[in-house]
Amino acid sequence: MFHALRYYWVAASGYRLCPWKSPYLRWRLETFLGPEAANPGAGKFFGICWRERTRLRSFLAWAAERESAQRQRS
Repeated sequence: MFHALRYYWVAASGYRLCPWKSPYLRWRLETFLGPEAANPGAGKFFGICWRERTRLRSFLAWAAERESAQRQRS
């Protein structure tokens, strides 16, 4: 859970109260899920996140692993 919140905090910078408007998160969803995730509104954004929660959890674990590896190199 901590990794998800940390990733969200960094990725949604400037759009924390309306993440569906974040250019970075929209780009990430489009590359992750394809054209069905283009220009989501609030309902569609949270629906996609809920439906793909298993895959998103896997992505967040990978992102946390990469962050840990970067910190070890520094």
